[in-house]
Parts: sequence; C-alpha cells; structure tokens
Amino acid sequence: MYERILVATDGSPLSDKAVSHALSIAKMNQATLIALKVVPRYPRSYLEGGATVDPSEIKRIEAQWTEQAQAVLNKIKTDGKAIGVTVKTSVAKSDLIAESIISAAAKQNADLIVMASHGRKGLKRLLLGSETQHVLTHSEVPVLVLR
Repeated sequence: MYERILVATDGSPLSDKAVSHALSIAKMNQATLIALKVVPRYPRSYLEGGATVDPSEIKRIEAQWTEQAQAVLNKIKTDGKAIGVTVKTSVAKSDLIAESIISAAAKQNADLIVMASHGRKGLKRLLLGSETQHVLTHSEVPVLVLR
C-alpha cells in the first residue's frame, strides 16, 4: 500500500512514538522510510528575536543544530536497519516547519506523512499555532497523526 513514508521528527518523546509507528508501517509494507528533521535558522536581527551575534558564531550555532539533527536521524536509520527497513535521512533548514514537511513529502514522492501532535490546547495553541494542523490542512499526501 505504501512505498515511501515520510516521518517528521523533532527528537521529542512524542515524536519518537511517531517514528516507532512509522518504522512499523514501513516494515509491514516493505516501504522506504524518509526521516526528516527541520532545523530553524538562527534569528539574524534583534527584530527576529536574536541578540546581535557575530556571523561566524551564527554559522557555528547553525552547524551545531544541524549536527544534533543528524544524530537524531542517524538513530532512526540504525533502528530501521535493525528491523530491515531502509531509512533515508534529510535535514531541512527553515523556519517554515510545516511547509518544509509538505515540500519534502512532495519532493520524495511520499505516500504517507507520519508525525506527532503536540497536543497544545486553548490559548497556547492559538498563540503558538500547530505545525501538525498546518500539514493536515495543506498536504496533498495523507497524514497520520499520533498522540
């Protein structure tokens, strides 16, 4: 049924649950799993919420974030290999998380997107928004949301 499954992760425990389910679905369907972690860009100006920081320091911080993201993805790759699932990894650098997930799913020809819901409610959800909700409402690829 599914040949290419994209799982979006942020490395949180709830996200790990989504990864575990995605690995199981990929194994059942003999599908390839594409593990994606979106890394934000460091705020470049005071107006973006960042302090004035030397550009070389910004590059170092962003490189560190990318390295940490790759470590999360490498663990997924190792877990997939242990159960016989081919896992491809991708780090996207963007402040637009939902758009990056949708774009990666289209680019990778994914049949399914798997992601976690962080369960924000009330005012927190209104103020912070929901990347999951955005993916659900804008993706042309089916989305499985785990709580």
